Amino acid sequence: MPPHSPAATLPRTVTALCRREVKKFVRDRSRLLGALAQPVGFWLLLGLGFQGAFQMPGDAAAQTPYLEFLFPGIVVLMVLFTAIFSTISVVDERREGFLQAALVAPVPRFGLALGNAAGGTLLAAAQAVLFLAAAPLVGLPVTPGGWTVALLVCVLAGLGFTALGFAIAWQMESTRGYHAVMNVLLIPLWLLSGAPFPAEGAAPVLRWLIYANPVSYAVSALRQALYGFGPAAPEALASPAVCLAVTTVFAAAMLLLATRQARRPLFSG
Repeated sequence: MPPHSPAATLPRTVTALCRREVKKFVRDRSRLLGALAQPVGFWLLLGLGFQGAFQMPGDAAAQTPYLEFLFPGIVVLMVLFTAIFSTISVVDERREGFLQAALVAPVPRFGLALGNAAGGTLLAAAQAVLFLAAAPLVGLPVTPGGWTVALLVCVLAGLGFTALGFAIAWQMESTRGYHAVMNVLLIPLWLLSGAPFPAEGAAPVLRWLIYANPVSYAVSALRQALYGFGPAAPEALASPAVCLAVTTVFAAAMLLLATRQARRPLFSG
C-alpha cells in the first residue's frame, strides 16, 4: 500500500485530529465548566423544581422520582453540550486557515470528518462517565452489563452529535450563527427525546414526534442500561437492541453527512 494513499493516511489523520481536539480541551478548561456544569445545573433545577409535581403514567405504586427519571436525559444533554463546544472551533479554524491547510493535504475527507468527530466523542464520553459515577447516589441499580451499554450509548450519541455539529459548522459564517442553528436544532431534539418527560404522558402529536426522534432511542437505551435492564426501569420506547440499532444508524448517518459536507467548498465569507 503506498504510504500516501487515502487508506494509509486515514488512521494517522484521525489520530492526529483527535489528539489535537483533546489538547485544545486541556488548554481551555472553561469548556469543561460549560459542558459539565450547565447540564448538572439543569438536572438540579428541573429535578428539584418538578419533583413534587412529576408523576409517571401507570401504576401509582411504582412511581419514579423525577431526579432519577431525568438522570439519563441529562447524560445525553451533557454529550450534546460537549458536541456544541467541540465543533464550534471549526468556524474559527476556517478563519485561521487550518481547515484550508487540511483540505489541500493528501488526506481523505472522511478522515477529516471522523477525526474531528472522534475527538469530540472522546471528550463527551469522558465527561459522561464522570457524571454516570453518580448514578448509584440517585438510586439507579446499575449492573456491569448496564455500565457497558451506557458507555456504548454515550460513545454513539457523542459521535452522532459531534458529526452533526461538524456538518453544521462547516458552512457557518460566524459562531453566532452556529449557536443559533444549534439551539434551534439540537435543543428541540433533546426536549422531544423523552428525556424531560415520558412519551406515554405527552399529547399525541408530541408522542409521535418522540417516537420519530432518533435521539429518543439513545435516551431510552441509556435509561434501560442504568436500571440494569430490570423491571424497575420506566417504560421504554423499544427493546435495548432496537434502541442501540437506531442510535448506531443515527451516528453513522451523521458521520456520512459530515463527510459529505467536508467535500463541499468552505464558506468564504
